[in-house]
This record gives sequence, structure tokens and C-alpha cells, in this order.
Amino acid sequence: MNKFAHPVSAHFRTTIAAALAIFLALPLYSAPAAAADAEQQTNAPGQTKQLPRVIVLATGGTISGTADARSAIGYNSGERTGQQLIKDVPGIEKFATISAEQISNIGSQDMNDKVWFQLAKRINEVFDRGEADGVVITHGTDTMEETAFFLKNVIHSTKPVVLVGSMRPGGVTSADGPNNLLEAVEVAASPQSQGRGVMVVMNDTIHDPRWITKTNTTSLQTFLSPNAGPIGYVDPASIRFVAPVLAARKSSYTLPADGQLPRVEIVFAHSNMDATQIDHAIADKAKGIVIAGVGDGDVSNAAMLAMQRAAKMGVVVVRSSRVGSGFVNRNVEVDDDKSGFVASLDLNPEKARLLTQLLIANGITSPAQVQAAFSATY
Repeated sequence: MNKFAHPVSAHFRTTIAAALAIFLALPLYSAPAAAADAEQQTNAPGQTKQLPRVIVLATGGTISGTADARSAIGYNSGERTGQQLIKDVPGIEKFATISAEQISNIGSQDMNDKVWFQLAKRINEVFDRGEADGVVITHGTDTMEETAFFLKNVIHSTKPVVLVGSMRPGGVTSADGPNNLLEAVEVAASPQSQGRGVMVVMNDTIHDPRWITKTNTTSLQTFLSPNAGPIGYVDPASIRFVAPVLAARKSSYTLPADGQLPRVEIVFAHSNMDATQIDHAIADKAKGIVIAGVGDGDVSNAAMLAMQRAAKMGVVVVRSSRVGSGFVNRNVEVDDDKSGFVASLDLNPEKARLLTQLLIANGITSPAQVQAAFSATY
């Protein structure tokens, strides 16, 4: 036997034994167990993580409607309360602690300044008092884009305010209201929505009020944002925003104390158009006139002369377009500078009317100031 064998073997055995002893003395580590312990600590009694708080403000619409036997697709708007709508959505309570308030119960074709002012006041109160982390508004689809755009310009907070509706009433086999409402609450409760302000959630898509418009009378996919596209997508399992959170822009518009916005008329352009409707708007003491023009906001020569007369009288005249997409730019076919007109850019006639009302109510009436405000609402 080699004379070095025994000493080396003994030293090796001693080293191995020492290392084994140290290893056995170490605490065992399990990643799943550690994660489970952390979860137990987070959800321990008295330490349960609180769900976000969402207030649902119900205004009516198809989402709160019921089917009517007068036709295969007949229904009556605004027959069910916000609380009833919430109860009909399984699993909605997993996203937020929800309460409901009834602001109105009307079809959105009857939406008016009174309801708008109530919504604006209540939403500002909710956020000023810290009553909720987000607000959901159930609303009819016919004027949803107008309410959303109005609120975008008068709500002081950038916390999420989500408008939602449905194209089919409750009680029918294809009702889209329950899923839309669930996703609206999901968006309103999500940390990803903080800083985004007013949004519209319909049919798994999230839209900004400036861009969204109703494009089909009955289709579930009626709401589109033709000039920009959706800002995000949502399903019951996830939210995916595809647009960044823009820098916060606090609303600078205040609402009239008398509860009414100034009179602004929309005049629809067409072939063989004369000056009659524009002259009637002037006679009715409209403070503003929005032209739903052909093409890029154009009108006939007779109508153009009437618009110029109105502008000289101090009426705010805005050129918009009856076309479903695109921009109305300044000084293309029309000399807006010379005539004292305002170009609506991407705003459709109904939103151009709303912004004009808010501007006039806040004493902003010169063409240059109004044009600057239209450009600044991006």
C-alpha cells in the first residue's frame, strides 16, 4: 500500500464530513412556500388588502332597458336601476367594492343639461371627498359620446370615469350589457387607469372621448375612434392599454350658475342648400352655429354668405363636417381668417357644438381664442 494513501484518505473524509454537517445545518428554502407565506401575511386577519372603491352612477339607456313584444328587437330604455344591473353581473364584486346611485333613468336621446350638470357635480364631489377610486356611468349609446366629451372637459380629477352602455337590452339571449358593465368596473378599478380621466368602455374596447363616435345603428361594434383607434382593450381577465397616459390637463371650464349651456345650433349642409336654417339660428338668438359641412366643412355660396353675416354679428361660427372621419383644417377651400370662422379639426359636429357651448359660457368667443381651444383639447 502506498505510504501516502491513508493520510490523504483520512483528510478527505474529514473535509467531506465537515461540509455535510454545514449543509445539513442550513435552513431549507422553497420559493413556493416563501410566496405562500408572504400571501398569508398579506391576507392575514386584519391585514386583508382592500378592493378599489367604484361608484356606479346610473342614467338609464338600453343597458337598463327591458325587451318589448312589439317587435323581435323591440325594447324600452331606462326601466331598471343601477343596483339591479350590478346584481345581474356574476363576479363583478371581485374587481371592486361597488355602490350605485340613480342620477336619472332615461333614454339617452333625452339627455340634457340638467343631467349633465348633476353628473359633473357628483363626480367632482366623489373625487374631492375621496369617496371612490373610480366612477362608472351607465348610459344610453345614442348620446354617450357627447356626455363623455362634456365630462372630459369639466371634471377636475384625472381619476378614471368610465361610461358604459349596451346595444341590446336585458332579458334577451344576446344581451351585451352585463359583460360591458363588468369590464367597465374592471377598468375603473384598475391602477392602470389612474391618470386617464374619462373613458368609454364598449364591446371589449376602451376609447378616449375626443375620438369615439357611434357608427352603426344596431351593431355591437358600433363605437369606433376613426381618427385614432382605441386607447386599449379589456376582457374579464386583463386590460391592455395601447396609448400612454397623457400629461394631466386640469379642466379650466366652469359651468353656468343657471344650469344651462348657451344656445348653439348645428346646421346640416346638403346639396341645393340656402341660407334659411342659418338665418333662423341667428333669429333664434343662437350664440354659436356649428356647420355639419360637406367634405372638409364646406357649404354652398348662399350658406357661406349667411355664415359670414353671422360671424360679423358676433356669433361663433364653427366649420365641422358631416363625414365620419378626417380633419377640417383652416384656410383650405374657405378663407377662415378673412371670414372669422373656426375650423373644428377632428371634432364632429356634436362635439364641436359642446366645446363651443363651454367656451361661450366661459367668456371665450373671439375666433382666435376659440380656435386655440379646439387645438388644445388633444
